[in-house]
Amino acid sequence: MLFVDRIDAAERLAQALQGYRGRHPLVLAVPRGALPMGKLLAERLDGELDVVLVRKLRSPFSPEFAIGSIDETGWVYLAPHAHSAGATDDYIESEKRQQLDVLRERRVRYTPGRSAIDPAGRVAIVVDDGLATGATMVAALHAVRAKRPATLVCAVPVASQDSLELVRPYADQVVCLHAPADFYAVGQFYRTFGQVDDEEAIALLKAAAAHSSKAA
Repeated sequence: MLFVDRIDAAERLAQALQGYRGRHPLVLAVPRGALPMGKLLAERLDGELDVVLVRKLRSPFSPEFAIGSIDETGWVYLAPHAHSAGATDDYIESEKRQQLDVLRERRVRYTPGRSAIDPAGRVAIVVDDGLATGATMVAALHAVRAKRPATLVCAVPVASQDSLELVRPYADQVVCLHAPADFYAVGQFYRTFGQVDDEEAIALLKAAAAHSSKAA
């Protein structure tokens, strides 16, 4: 399965999530890549869009490789391979501080003047553009679960099989369109997989908030 871009992937996910339409779900996108997807999902499912802010903890020798993840509260998921990937305890503490600083700055920039939308008692759908290790999604699901949603859904277009097994215990339902055995990287399953920058992320959140206000 190959997706044209994130919008194509989101349209296909929306079809798989039609059972939640009419239940005013809260779609929580993992920034920044999942925000275009989250906005479309919220529109197709008659829901709301917000962000769930988490960051991967980077391997000291390969920054794209996750050794864990952290949420806004400072809760950390540390992967079993973290130390074998070269991360010492001192490195992990330093990386945690750096990523928490990024999360605080993003909260101020992404949702200025308001608190995060409360998922308590609602259907909460956490969406990302794909799962490689699954570490970031674990932190995202843990953060949302702590706020007591009625139903917690993990929704992704593509994932490695190992990452799906990792995240399943953290969600009530996992919706994944494609879990190939030959998974190497999320981007290999998209024809176009460009970066989403902060300006686009902020614009998407503003547009979604305006759409929700009109619908209300």
